Amino acid sequence: MTPDTGSTVYAVAFRGRRFLMVFNARRGGWEMPGGHIKEGETPEQAAVRETREESGFAIKVVATRDLGHCYVCAAVADAGAADGDCEMESSFFGSLPEKLSFPREEYLDTVPWAERELDSCGASDRPYNTL
Repeated sequence: MTPDTGSTVYAVAFRGRRFLMVFNARRGGWEMPGGHIKEGETPEQAAVRETREESGFAIKVVATRDLGHCYVCAAVADAGAADGDCEMESSFFGSLPEKLSFPREEYLDTVPWAERELDSCGASDRPYNTL
């Protein structure tokens, strides 16, 4: 998959049945980790890099979906602790928090999609480092 220059990606990364979000203070809300895809990167590589930079967590991408305006990756988060060098506060959620940076409607589609993708490959209840 070769994205256009300037494309963006975000990861819906699960640990068990909870998904990772980061708090973007500039936008004043919670969002999935993600950002711009660099030249020569795949959406999957960018999702891994952006998640590590923003949250400190390593992820393993299991599926990617083109939403038209951006890519979204279904992923499993590492079972370990976040490394201390990250850009944003992060937390795992069982449901969407009230204060979001982006429209709730998109997450109402992509979070269940990501969970189904992980379920279909048997990854939903297993930590990243056991795959």
